[in-house]
Amino acid sequence: MALVLGLTGGIASGKSTVSNLLKEKGITVIDADLEARNAVEKGEEAYQEVVHYFGEEILMEDGSIDRAKLGAIIFNDKEKRLVLNKIVHPAVRKRMLDKKERAIENGEAIVVLDIPLLFESNLSYLVDKVLLIYVDKDTQLKRLIERNNFSEEEAKARIDSQMPLSDKVSLANFVIDNNGSIEETKLQLNQLLNKWIEKMN
Repeated sequence: MALVLGLTGGIASGKSTVSNLLKEKGITVIDADLEARNAVEKGEEAYQEVVHYFGEEILMEDGSIDRAKLGAIIFNDKEKRLVLNKIVHPAVRKRMLDKKERAIENGEAIVVLDIPLLFESNLSYLVDKVLLIYVDKDTQLKRLIERNNFSEEEAKARIDSQMPLSDKVSLANFVIDNNGSIEETKLQLNQLLNKWIEKMN
């Protein structure tokens, strides 16, 4: 039986770092953000629906969706944001589940679904276990300011728009504390992987 693992975190918590470490080990990681981008590529069903609803003014010259323009529309309009989510989310779930099934059919022992808003979107049912990448709020703020050149105010607004990482700890099955060095994070991940693989054998 394959273990379907949900990987989640918060903005600037280091989830991408752990995702890359898993990929380096040859584990299939299915990225929700990437699938969301692919779901609205030209020719996809969701693309047609988005253009039909939002109009051709959201398109770039080559016919692809101008993400910045669409983002500006939905950021300020809750109703339109809900419509977009209703179009895109089912398409993303379908793409992710198709890839997950393929990985399981290929005999892979662990398949990872990388879903940033796993708890906020109530998607825990898609996975067997959840791995949370955790940092404390001060570290998260500092890393976000450094990474994105945000002011403290901008960084705080981004962090506050998500469920606090401290609230997610009790919802997760496993937690990696990413406050330290990359070596410490690697060590925690390797211990977890060894534990899971032992259980499967």
